[in-house]
Amino acid sequence: MKKVKFISSSLQEQDFATAVRKNVNDYFKEKGISTKGNFLMTLQTAAMLSLYIAPLVLILTVSMSAWFAMIMTILIGIGMAGVGMSVMHDAVHGSYSKRAWVNKIFGGTMYLLGSSVITWKIQHNYLHHAYTNIEGSDQDIASKGPIRLSEHAPLRKIHRYQYLHAFFFYGLMTISKLIKDFSQLNSYKKSDATRKHLAHPTLELVKMIVVKALYLFVFIGLPLWVTPFTWWQIMIGFFIIHWFAGCIMSTIFQMAHIVEIVNQPMSTPQGTIEHEWAVHEVQTTADFARKNLFLYWYIGGLNFQIEHHLFPNICHIHYRKIAPIVEKTIKDFGYNYNLKPTFIKALGSHVRRLKVLGRQV
Repeated sequence: MKKVKFISSSLQEQDFATAVRKNVNDYFKEKGISTKGNFLMTLQTAAMLSLYIAPLVLILTVSMSAWFAMIMTILIGIGMAGVGMSVMHDAVHGSYSKRAWVNKIFGGTMYLLGSSVITWKIQHNYLHHAYTNIEGSDQDIASKGPIRLSEHAPLRKIHRYQYLHAFFFYGLMTISKLIKDFSQLNSYKKSDATRKHLAHPTLELVKMIVVKALYLFVFIGLPLWVTPFTWWQIMIGFFIIHWFAGCIMSTIFQMAHIVEIVNQPMSTPQGTIEHEWAVHEVQTTADFARKNLFLYWYIGGLNFQIEHHLFPNICHIHYRKIAPIVEKTIKDFGYNYNLKPTFIKALGSHVRRLKVLGRQV
């Protein structure tokens, strides 16, 4: 985990960072509204939690065929992804509510997914947001076996066709995190990251074990106990849940950073990036499908990643309103606002980028 400093002598870059913050802050002041969530966020939370929990309750309480149960597991996976992207994500960033205890409660929906809040917070809030797309610092672009996401990572033969097989492996994200949490916690303990985030490693380990045990009991133990399905049918259903959740979340995250015209800079030998941090975020992030209201709702505004990276403490329900302000400021200062107009175009850009990364010398 390589630490990086952002150092810029460019007055234009410094002025941009000041201007974009001022322009967005002025919007909230003029409207007299909070940067945090409101009643719409509460409704969205209820909808996502219902989509995640209701199908499981039906499986446990209603007699159904294996094929109908499989449909329910797909819905659970879609709901799991929705909870992660549009509820947990905002809350762990502290943007769900102005009240810390509310953010803590809804950030805790990560436990409902069987995962750890502290490992997510360190990997995502700290490493990814602070060092976006920087090899050796941003773990989100670290090579993951058969997938090469960084142009600076070693190239192997297996990467040649990653644009075809990547999406299968994206689906393993949440199921692998059930195990990966333990090694991450140990790594963050050694790097002192847990202490910096006021987390006690031993307590977090105990919490992690308890949470995962309860999660596995609910999603595997209870179905074995109260439904007529066989153990192998239940394990297939468990895999389906996680594959759909993982594939949806991974694809959405990658479409914001692993697409064309998005930079992957290397730090200097001294560990510096010679850009203002705000400029770096603009150059390493992309928006997509800004007019797709359903997508915006379901994925918690993660198609407005430029806005999210510049203002992670602002709730996603405001991104559509501040996006034109951010875009105008970026263009006024002569920088590129990387926007893919539709989901399909963004997905196509991601696939093409995967193809280049799989063959790039």
